[in-house]
Amino acid sequence: MLDENITYFEKQARIYPRSVKGHYRRLKWIAISLLLGIYYGVPWLRWDRGPDLPGQAVLIDMPARRAYFFGIEIWPDEVYFIAGLLILAAVGLFFATSLLGRVWCGYACPQTVWTDLFIWVEEKIQGDRNARMKLDKQGLSFQRIWKKSVTHVVWLVIGLCTGGAWVFYFNDAPALADHIRHFDVPWAIGSWILGLTLSTYVMAGFAREQVCKYMCPYARFQSAMFDKDTLIIGYDRERGEPRAKHKKGEPWEGRGHCIDCTQCVIVCPMGIDIREGLQMECIACGLCVDACNDVMDRMDLPRGLIRYDTQRNYEARLEAKKSGTAFRDSLRILRPRTYYYSAVMAAVAGLMVYALFTRAEVELHVMQNRNPLYVKLSDGSIRNTYTVKILNKTHDVRHFTFSVEGMDVREIAFQSVRPLSVSNLEVLGGEVAQYRVMVVADKQADTRKPVIMNVHENDGSLAADARTIFVSGEEQ
Repeated sequence: MLDENITYFEKQARIYPRSVKGHYRRLKWIAISLLLGIYYGVPWLRWDRGPDLPGQAVLIDMPARRAYFFGIEIWPDEVYFIAGLLILAAVGLFFATSLLGRVWCGYACPQTVWTDLFIWVEEKIQGDRNARMKLDKQGLSFQRIWKKSVTHVVWLVIGLCTGGAWVFYFNDAPALADHIRHFDVPWAIGSWILGLTLSTYVMAGFAREQVCKYMCPYARFQSAMFDKDTLIIGYDRERGEPRAKHKKGEPWEGRGHCIDCTQCVIVCPMGIDIREGLQMECIACGLCVDACNDVMDRMDLPRGLIRYDTQRNYEARLEAKKSGTAFRDSLRILRPRTYYYSAVMAAVAGLMVYALFTRAEVELHVMQNRNPLYVKLSDGSIRNTYTVKILNKTHDVRHFTFSVEGMDVREIAFQSVRPLSVSNLEVLGGEVAQYRVMVVADKQADTRKPVIMNVHENDGSLAADARTIFVSGEEQ
């Protein structure tokens, strides 16, 4: 029989990171300010595309099935641009990791950015690390209730701004902001805002480091992208050990420079001890470096007991110490791994740029109707029916002439509620015109005759073609 008093799993301990000042903390604030400024500000940038077109610089217009990025307009059939961006993002992350370790995790990951912001709010309202720990140990009191309540309200406001900014990328920002201000938001949009508000609130307010440990796959496979020249945060064990407490005025002979103050652990948002070596949880934020450097300054010792370094430098430093030779730090940026990643990114970016500048402004798509494949008329001629789509990617009305090449055609007719001329097919700007076309020709020697259907603008500026077949009998 199981003992109900036995605890089989350790309760997740809450981490209370202490604030720290220093070079890397400043870099993190700069990164946070820049990234949040971009995220919240980009939907409000304007771009004049002409009348009856969206004036938002960056917009994913789902109803119109368009994506706009300043002067670039992406159509649904150009999804390869999205695929290219995803490839660039993935390989770019690998490239950054091979150089600087988990710099993305420490400075640019949305989870890190919003968690830092939430912790800052927590500090401003509830106090420093000791004050927050003391507050959580208190029972119900007026001070605890109002501080916790204000903290969570501010968190929810930040989450609401986050969710609202996201939907602005899919709707005209000023118009949607006016709807939000008047509480007149469609449920389809409101549900996204609510979901993103709650997810931001939970992930940055409660889950925090657990997202990095248990949910994010990046920490699991990052070691595959590391080599001896990857920049990581490390503890100089040769200099720091043996560690012990130190009082002012005591000699340093026979002991290391680490005074076991645990400041590197206290400031770590992941709650790890970097002195135990590189760990999966380390996000390379550099806060432990700032904390340790501050302690070294107060102890009148050189900085760098904990620092960004490479495994190759560490090993070379040990070898130089044993041999008594001089050592100079070096960072090998150009190496096979970085060449590979750079080549892949250059190739993908080059293909995207080429596709962007060579894409056609008009496209023709032809689909043969298969029920029936062909009809034999009373005079012995054969009729095939096709569904023809003309895609006009310009913003102006265009008029096209339709023709068939590859065989002699008796007649080309359009099934439509209004009369249509082969030499004057109107297609509105940014629209797809669909026609049902009947092509009549004599029976061909080849029962499946390859033909080319094409359209060209009457002034000769735009043209497109599509290959298909003309069926005039069953295959023998």
